[in-house]
Amino acid sequence: MYHELEARIREHLAGFISRRYGIETIVPTERPPRLAMGELASPISFELAKRLKRAPRQIAQEIATEIGAIPGVAKIEVAGAGYLNVFLDRAEFFQGMQSTLPSGAAKSDPTGGHAPNAPKIVVEHTNINPNKAAHIGHLRNAILGDAFVRLLRYSGECVEVQNFIDNTGVQVADVVLGFLHLEKKSPAEISALAAAPQFDYYCWDLYARVTQFLEEDKSRVALRGETMKVIEHGHGVEAEVGQIISNAIVHCHMKTMDRLGITYDVLPRESEILELKFWEMAFDQLKQRDAIHLSTAGKTAGCWVMHLDEGSEGEEKPEAASDDDAKIIVRSNGTVTYVGKDIAYQLWKFGLLGKDFNYAPFHTTANGHTVWTTRVEASEPGAPPFGHADRVYNVIDARQSYLQKIVFAGLRALGFTAQAARSNHFSYEIVALTPRCASEMGYQLSPEDAQRSYVEVSGRRGLGVKADDLLDKLEAAARAEVDQRHPDRAEKERAEITRAVSIGALRYFMVRFARNTIIAFDFNDALSFEGETGPYCQYAVVRIRGIWRKGADRPAADSGLGSEALASILNATAGDDLWDLVLLAGSLGARVEAALKSQEPAFVAKYCFELSQSFNNFYHKHHILSEADATRKAFLLSLCALVESQLVTALRLLGIEAPERM
Repeated sequence: MYHELEARIREHLAGFISRRYGIETIVPTERPPRLAMGELASPISFELAKRLKRAPRQIAQEIATEIGAIPGVAKIEVAGAGYLNVFLDRAEFFQGMQSTLPSGAAKSDPTGGHAPNAPKIVVEHTNINPNKAAHIGHLRNAILGDAFVRLLRYSGECVEVQNFIDNTGVQVADVVLGFLHLEKKSPAEISALAAAPQFDYYCWDLYARVTQFLEEDKSRVALRGETMKVIEHGHGVEAEVGQIISNAIVHCHMKTMDRLGITYDVLPRESEILELKFWEMAFDQLKQRDAIHLSTAGKTAGCWVMHLDEGSEGEEKPEAASDDDAKIIVRSNGTVTYVGKDIAYQLWKFGLLGKDFNYAPFHTTANGHTVWTTRVEASEPGAPPFGHADRVYNVIDARQSYLQKIVFAGLRALGFTAQAARSNHFSYEIVALTPRCASEMGYQLSPEDAQRSYVEVSGRRGLGVKADDLLDKLEAAARAEVDQRHPDRAEKERAEITRAVSIGALRYFMVRFARNTIIAFDFNDALSFEGETGPYCQYAVVRIRGIWRKGADRPAADSGLGSEALASILNATAGDDLWDLVLLAGSLGARVEAALKSQEPAFVAKYCFELSQSFNNFYHKHHILSEADATRKAFLLSLCALVESQLVTALRLLGIEAPERM
């Protein structure tokens, strides 16, 4: 509401300036530091003063005097040397907010719907190597990506969610090597293991063992290369075992993400990029455009390499003295690095390869959504069209920034400069563990590590918090609290509350920090139900719903409060705290816009906390149900309904549900 009104005010001011002064301009606005200075301010008079050669205050006074009535604005005042301070019509603003209230308990999904034929945005996230269980670092990727998708869809964008499966890479090869050479198992024995529960946990331990096995004798690394080559060619025992392992692990990952309410539209697989010759097409084009070349000397001899082009994304590249400093695209043994396959994949996302995958259903979520995957054989009937994006966001951690630049440079080298410009690296920093958390997980830390502020997760070392273990522990803690508070509630209800609270705690923890912040995970912090946490925000909604349970009728769009009654409450000096809450409740759109512009879901998380905190202060200050004045009571109840609707919507944009009780 505030966001839309601000846009209209800017447009109205720009139109007046064009008519009055013959100047076309974009009017900047900002939020004044104090409510006494209005709800909106503009320094536009200072810009006009330079062009008109007049005093800014004189121009501001002309604008304020001559502009006339603006819908939703009570008055405009001139402040300081020429600021325009805009005061909103508080009663009209509140009535406008009321008109958006849904009937019932605000249960509609805020993230669906887009204009027909809208340009498609592809968001690729999660991307867990299918060789072991998901860990806490993967959860930050998936939760950030899912929140960004929800924000895009809320703003009306058409979004396709992809989760790329690197099923031919070195990590899968290592586990294949482990099964065949360490454990001496046949494909049939591995298939039996893959069908058993927690196969991803089994592979987690095996992967760490393989790392140790390779480190003990460096000559064994050649065995890894041989295994990778067979897997890439798609034939032989290694390829068969690789497919068994990766398919089973991805199913495990889907179940983990189902617990979090995270889903996908399609799972493109690296194996099909190779088998359907996507990479060969991209490789030929890159060679023809001299974007890559065959290195003949140094440590990259025999490899096809690429240098990052100058001016990439406005940055200067470090000068590469030799091919030793270039990025290897194809290794000397003929296997393709994942950045090479990523170039082909990025081309396909934009529909630039001139060919497509074939598709088959892979997974069905609890709400009946079909997740498709790629395959070589003909597509199953009913497969939707995938790819052909207008914009692409790759959610990949900050350590891969250089490799993402190489991918985008590959598009530019092929002449696809517009698509390269619409390729976005949605980066984020790692999730580490506090030394205390690492010790609680049973890891032996060196004296040096014990003194660090955080310890990095390492899948190769087996160091990390498995995603399902974390979820289990969160659910156990939440269930203990729920059982204590609601021992008489039905088992089903307590289970639903437990799930909502535990998932809310984890999701909020992962999005509340800015993306460029390294998170040092600690169970005590994540499990806290106080402070800036998901449960704190959820409890604000529960408090409001407690008011309805006590007999108050939830107001809908028409509360019966007229402009005069609203003005008497909101314009009074004592009404400023109420107006602050109304204004904050109406600011969700502005926070969403800021989150999308900066690609920072943390802005919406902060909004949830601020609105919850502001409502809790209001709740303790005003006796809502016992208010004797009928008009004031109706207003207070309407304000509760407004906050509930906005807070439920904001939480759902983060993938967080608000339970009826906690």
